[in-house]
Amino acid sequence: MVQKYQSPVRVYKHPFELVMAAYERRFPTCHLIPMFVASDVVNEETSEDGSTQKIERRCALDVDAPRLLKRIAGVDYVYFIQKNTLNRKERTLHIESHNETFSNRVVVHETCCYSVHPENEDWTCFEQTASLDIKSFFGFESTVEKIAMKQYASSIKKGKEIIEYYLKELDDEGLTHVPRWSPSSHSLPLSSPTSLSTNQPELGIVPADSVPLSADARDGPSQDAKQDSNLLQNDSLAEILPGTPEDKLDADYIKRYLGDLTPLQESCLIRLRKWLQETHKGKIPKDEHILRFLRARDFNMDKAREILCQSLTWRKQHQVDYLLETWSSPQVLQDYYTGGWHHHDKDGRPLYILRLGQMDTKGLVRALGEESLLRHVLSINEEGLRRCEENTKVFGRPISCWTCLVDLEGLNMRHLWRPGVKALLRIIEVVEANYPETLGRLLILRAPRVFPVLWTLVSPFIDENTRKKFLIYAGNDYQGAGGLVDYIDKEIIPDFLGGECMCEVPEGGLVPKSMYRTAEEVENEDIRLWTEMIYQSASIFKGAPHEIVIEIIDASSVITWDFDVCKGDIVFNIYHSKRAPQVPRKDTLGAHGITSPGGNNVQLIDKSWTLGQDYSMVESPLTCKEGESVQGSHITRWPGFYILQWKFHNMAACSATNLPRVDDVLATLQVSSHKCKVMYYTEVLGSEDFRGSMTSLESSHSGFSQLSAATTNSNQSQSSSMISR
Repeated sequence: MVQKYQSPVRVYKHPFELVMAAYERRFPTCHLIPMFVASDVVNEETSEDGSTQKIERRCALDVDAPRLLKRIAGVDYVYFIQKNTLNRKERTLHIESHNETFSNRVVVHETCCYSVHPENEDWTCFEQTASLDIKSFFGFESTVEKIAMKQYASSIKKGKEIIEYYLKELDDEGLTHVPRWSPSSHSLPLSSPTSLSTNQPELGIVPADSVPLSADARDGPSQDAKQDSNLLQNDSLAEILPGTPEDKLDADYIKRYLGDLTPLQESCLIRLRKWLQETHKGKIPKDEHILRFLRARDFNMDKAREILCQSLTWRKQHQVDYLLETWSSPQVLQDYYTGGWHHHDKDGRPLYILRLGQMDTKGLVRALGEESLLRHVLSINEEGLRRCEENTKVFGRPISCWTCLVDLEGLNMRHLWRPGVKALLRIIEVVEANYPETLGRLLILRAPRVFPVLWTLVSPFIDENTRKKFLIYAGNDYQGAGGLVDYIDKEIIPDFLGGECMCEVPEGGLVPKSMYRTAEEVENEDIRLWTEMIYQSASIFKGAPHEIVIEIIDASSVITWDFDVCKGDIVFNIYHSKRAPQVPRKDTLGAHGITSPGGNNVQLIDKSWTLGQDYSMVESPLTCKEGESVQGSHITRWPGFYILQWKFHNMAACSATNLPRVDDVLATLQVSSHKCKVMYYTEVLGSEDFRGSMTSLESSHSGFSQLSAATTNSNQSQSSSMISR
């Protein structure tokens, strides 16, 4: 596989002629490149006016390779052919090099160019590209590739230092200016100091910045070079065409705004950026954003390109680029979403505080729906990107991620409400896919005993690199050494964490049920970032219950449910049958002759079935009033088919007078057409999965689950077993 390298534009803040004078000092040999042992001029041509000079040289390199490999190859030195074309009139030096040794087995090609900076004629630019294609090498192809890439990465980093070394040497000798070439300057005597770079023949062809792929630096491979040796694996991007000067990245810009990157990391960024410029139709992401995707895939070009393109498509589809301008948080979020930005940490990263323990996650999901909640989270991430750019300018160093502080004080089993957790997992999935490497550190404070349960559910969906950034403190451990003060200045620690800084993050509280969305609002929701909703709605009529069937293969599986009674009173039942119910008869309302607009109605239990023979009741009936929320679970004892049923609640007669109660009569009058409505969610956990989250299920019963003695004992035994582990 062909490995490629593309350098950023490296700038020498010296005139072209002076840089050429420093460049010539490296020959015939250079003590800074001990592996460059010899060179012979093969051909030399100079134009009549002296403005153009071409030199072809044969260079010998003593490659730092295992002795056994050299003996197998049968060579002591590796030879390269290099061709230089110096155009003094245009002020450019073009360099091409390729290997002569093993050219039928290994193909190395490198091009370099020195030129005048397009915006400052007293500065010099340098660019470099290279490729390595190992076709065969006595069965050591992988070894040779790793040696070549490691040494090349080391030599790239050393290149600019060598030119700077000779520039300083010239300055120490008092040579600070070399005149530009002119038609008459080539007649100056060679002894004149001013003719150093304009008249003296070129002595060397191997530029310091373009040591061939098997070159090595005197100090040996650095740690960065070792890391770089793996960066170009699995890279199959097509050859990148040269860009215009304004399209190119400057090395100083990279260091100032993107951070210290190794040479091959710079190459990955530049090449992916160019590929987007040439192929992507639409807005090109900022360099910081491209770099995040590369880091998320360890600078694997193909993998980074794939996830970046998917994210760009997603951003365009959902108009995410305009989210900060178009999104306005609903009032319920402003009042009950317990998160907000709060200054910055000691590294200058924006600090986001989330008081998760004070947040009514269920209320927010029920009041807002998933789409609105997701858009709010996306707006937080977009604001985080904006703040990172702002802090980069303020602090004068690259800041590409933020710190998140999560306070879990108040976290309890209500937060482990499974539909809410599932919504959280989907949000995490979207954020992980489209905002990689934006979280620099996550500080989790005052984690209660229930936290491991939540962590067990959530952690598999979080990228491994992200999980490594989590710091978890239980109780008040965060107040001591190694705690919060190590990452946040004492002056900005929020008051609710024992600090002196007032924090404007809302305190939260329970979202009033009056703000919950109705079933119709859920069903009429047009814009969705997810293709399905967690909840389903159902209409229930007198004589026409709504039923769903769940097939259980393994005994001891767990059926979990959560439902809200939106209208009317209902009775909830659970049945078991060894027989599979018939095909559902939707909207079968019998003599009612009416449909169920805005809701589903399915009946599964055949009229010919007999209770106790064809099917049996496994839970005591539960009467639920309008406006109630019910969560619960059932541990299955047998395989087969379990039927969950919601049916219309018939008014009970008063036991003493056989007359209906006043409250029941009034309730009946409020239910138009004997119609009820519920919104429900169910999920089945395997027995193994159930054991890992037993506590969450046990605490979510909300008074339901009046199980038989055997089932209750099963619940308790499995729960205690989980805790003991």
